[in-house]
Amino acid sequence: MTERHPRATWLARRLRLTSLRIRMIAVFSVVALAAAVSSSGIAYWLNRDAVLKRTQDTTLSDFRNSLDRTFTALPLDPSCDALKRAAFVVANTGLRYDVVLTTPACSYSTNEKFTPSTVPTALQQQVEKPCQHCTTSPGQYHLFWQRVSLAGVPYLVGGTRVLPTGPTAYMFKSLDDERRDMDSLAWSLGIATLLALVGAALLAQAAAATVLRPVARLAEAARQLGEGNLATRLDVTGQDELAELSRTFNHTAAALEEQVDELSARERASRRFVADMSHELRTPLTAMTAVTDILEDEADSLDPMIEPAVRLVVSETRRLTELVENLMEVTRFDAGTARMVVDEVDITDLITSTIDARAWLDAVEVDADRGLLVRVDPRRIDVVLANLIGNALKHGGSPVRVRAYEDGDWLVVEVADGGPGIPDDVLPHVFDRFFKADASRRRSEGSGLGLSIAMENARIHGGTISAANAEDGVGAVFTLRLPKAPPTEGSTQQ
Repeated sequence: MTERHPRATWLARRLRLTSLRIRMIAVFSVVALAAAVSSSGIAYWLNRDAVLKRTQDTTLSDFRNSLDRTFTALPLDPSCDALKRAAFVVANTGLRYDVVLTTPACSYSTNEKFTPSTVPTALQQQVEKPCQHCTTSPGQYHLFWQRVSLAGVPYLVGGTRVLPTGPTAYMFKSLDDERRDMDSLAWSLGIATLLALVGAALLAQAAAATVLRPVARLAEAARQLGEGNLATRLDVTGQDELAELSRTFNHTAAALEEQVDELSARERASRRFVADMSHELRTPLTAMTAVTDILEDEADSLDPMIEPAVRLVVSETRRLTELVENLMEVTRFDAGTARMVVDEVDITDLITSTIDARAWLDAVEVDADRGLLVRVDPRRIDVVLANLIGNALKHGGSPVRVRAYEDGDWLVVEVADGGPGIPDDVLPHVFDRFFKADASRRRSEGSGLGLSIAMENARIHGGTISAANAEDGVGAVFTLRLPKAPPTEGSTQQ
């Protein structure tokens, strides 16, 4: 898999949908868009109504006044020529509207596009009805109006009866100029809304940068703290919530550093105590071992009542010596002072020498070809093999089989026994220090450190050991995996 460029990773992190920055920009943009659209919509409709109402009121008022002035001078029953002249006079008031005058005898229009049939039917019906609720002048007629669209052009159409016996007058006022003004206003409001949206996004970006910069520093500080840099602290400025969060982080980091220092000091003291104790025990144990060796040689000639006690002392002294050696080895691992002396060896020869040195040749079957070369510390791998094979002989059962083979850049050694296997609840703990599976290791006389030391020896070689039960259900299988070349040679390993 190809590794992503750091800048690409940074951009992906900033642009992902779950990013707080993106969410802040989105919230700011949505709020700004909603506010701008609402304001623009309200402004548009208020201006539209104001413009239309002003034009409508002005036009209808002028139309009524012009009708009053013109028809006051006409006879009650004007001729068609007089009606024509009156229509021309009413239409030429300067407000640019067209007039249709109609009587039962004739009709006249200042624009051939408009005829009595052009007038909406609903408006004609209203115009022809006298006022039923007028008390001052019963039977008078009102001026009615309606906005319609004719051939795609908006018009204001007004109509009224001039006199109870006079002509019916209709007025057609084009609202196309007002529509263009409203379209221009709509475009202006749309551009203003877009600018408001862009401004909100920029404002959100600035706000996000102000808020997220301390958060990013806090995240970086937390990452460094998690990597073990306990001296990490944040610079605190201001008195806001983020500053309080930074102070809390600093207090937490300081408390954690203090606790870790205290635990480290205790651990160092504990390691030093174990190392000093083990070292101090070696001198008397050396003398005790020399004495017990002599006692063991003379045990057969001792009083039968004393012999069991002598043999018990010899056995327990050897166990104590082994425990002290194991504790010193564990202490070296914990202190990071365990070193390797690497040499290239044939793993088959190393397995054979381990078995031969402990007189296990008759009890162990070896399945390994010659020429399996690996660079290891022979002494440490001997300890590993001795622990694995010794555990199989003590706690497993015959037959014990040791198999070695190559697996790519790894060398694998399997130690299998013919015993009852390891219980499932014990498997995760077999490499724990001082762990003894009492239910399945009744004959165990060890300290519980052998497998733990074997695992540590495998790890400093860059390898590992795993424990499992055989697939056929008979016996346990311990698998040692070692790289053919260790990661670092002759250096301190931990």
